[in-house]
Amino acid sequence: MRLPPFQDLLDGNREAVYRFLVAAVGHQDADDCFQETFLAALRAYPRLERSDNLRGWLLTIARNKALDHHRRQAQHPLPTAPIPEAAAPAANPDHTEVWSAVRRLPAKQMSAVIYRFVNDLPYRDIARLLDCSEEAARRNVHEALKKLRGATYE
Repeated sequence: MRLPPFQDLLDGNREAVYRFLVAAVGHQDADDCFQETFLAALRAYPRLERSDNLRGWLLTIARNKALDHHRRQAQHPLPTAPIPEAAAPAANPDHTEVWSAVRRLPAKQMSAVIYRFVNDLPYRDIARLLDCSEEAARRNVHEALKKLRGATYE
């Protein structure tokens, strides 16, 4: 098995991984998760046994880093006083509420929606990334969309 240079892997997949992380954790935390993703990938790269789906391997690491981020956030105390307005508006204020709702979905549903609508992956690839059947991947997207349609945005 011959692996491409790690820099080539990074250059070829950075946009897909970053888009996934922005959707999964938000603009503010995506950079940190992105760095954690590629550091973990760099550490594991020499021991990698298969090279047939490197993009999927990276997206799986990114998903795990996003889930780790959400777990850490859940352990932090919530502020009791109102948070002051940010100095700058969000990058895309029209969709901030939608992506906040996506981040509140169960982990598999959140990942499935992001893989489908941010990374434009077919259900076959989503199933492989989520370690489930193609039908289960479709069902995760369907259930997530149903929840999002019924969600009330704050």
